[in-house]
Amino acid sequence: MINILKYNDEEGKKLIEGLLSRSQLEYGDVQEKVNAIIADIKANGDKALFEYTKKFDKFDVNADNILVIEEEVKEAYTKVDPELIEVIKKSAERIRAFHEKQKMNSWLEPSKNGEMLGQLIRPLARVGVYVPGGKAAYPSSVLMNIMPANVAGVEEIIMTTPPSAEGKINPTTIVAADIAGVHKIYKAGGAQAVAALAFGTESIPKVDKIVGPGNIFVALAKRSVYGYVNIDSVAGPSEILILADESANPVYVAADLLSQAEHDELASAVLITTSESLANEVQKEVEKQTAVLERKGIIEKSLDNYGAIILVKDFDEATTLSNAIAPEHMEVCIKEPFGLLPKIQNAGAIFLGHFTPEPLGDYMAGPNHVLPTGGTARFFSPLSIDDYIKKSSIISFSEDALKALGKDVIKFAEAEGLTAHANSIKVRM
Repeated sequence: MINILKYNDEEGKKLIEGLLSRSQLEYGDVQEKVNAIIADIKANGDKALFEYTKKFDKFDVNADNILVIEEEVKEAYTKVDPELIEVIKKSAERIRAFHEKQKMNSWLEPSKNGEMLGQLIRPLARVGVYVPGGKAAYPSSVLMNIMPANVAGVEEIIMTTPPSAEGKINPTTIVAADIAGVHKIYKAGGAQAVAALAFGTESIPKVDKIVGPGNIFVALAKRSVYGYVNIDSVAGPSEILILADESANPVYVAADLLSQAEHDELASAVLITTSESLANEVQKEVEKQTAVLERKGIIEKSLDNYGAIILVKDFDEATTLSNAIAPEHMEVCIKEPFGLLPKIQNAGAIFLGHFTPEPLGDYMAGPNHVLPTGGTARFFSPLSIDDYIKKSSIISFSEDALKALGKDVIKFAEAEGLTAHANSIKVRM
């Protein structure tokens, strides 16, 4: 059952504290185990990687079979429903089209006095994409992580994913990666794969950045190797927050809340509304729809711990609370959703209108579904082209341009006690 609360400062504060305290990263001795794996991979390369793969995935991997070969890619296409392949291709094109609009150009701007300033934009040379294994396949996640790298022009995109005991990779995962433009796929998973990407082994090359979701071992490993390489983020549990008025359909709202609650027991589903009648109807619908859903047990625990329907007097209160929560996904199900947009400051993705449910963004809309969680939408953005590029500043001064600013530079340097800095200018004056 999802509870109905009336908003006040104390209730709002408790809800925010509860949501932001959710964490998949406080797991005691797991960090020690992760650190040991990383150190082993760093010291022993392939030998350690192969041993961990045999231990955890039961596959006897070696230098000859760790890489997915062309014949395996072709075989994967024969095992995936042709209609699903077409859907994946359509999704990929929509993702590509959206991310193409994020591209930035290098620029160089001369001025009359002999200065020339600019910015050079270059793609990262090599990126590693981690994809979870197991029976479930998430081709949408594969597309969302690889397509922006492809559009950005990353020279080499490599993917790691845990194999089955027979050394097989889920065929849907292979097909999605191929359509997205992956260059190499390696049969390796867990913290050991993250470490291999971060430091390199004889088989897996060192990358510049690691992206992609994973379990607690993967999340902690990514956090641990940050600094040796870049990472996208350490993702937390999924979240949805819906702002709704009396115009909203309770059946739709309940279905959208449940679409996120089914992710895991730490997922959060919150409705903020000005309508008491809608709150009551949604509460009934949530119970009705949950009863027939496959992941009923997970949903019930998620709603018990991190679900709520909150009644507010107006949408000033609603947006104050939503901006404090800074949700991963926000739906605005009101009569004039675009009118509320200026007041929404913090959200990973904003879905406007009664016919823009969150799962549309997960699969087919085009914007990236890799989004900031746990309140980090206050300062993080969705995965984008920016995650796969680097920028260099360009500075060029003529002698006259240097002389025009030289005294100022000297003054600044001497004020900081850096006389050698000042001297570098003086010798040119």
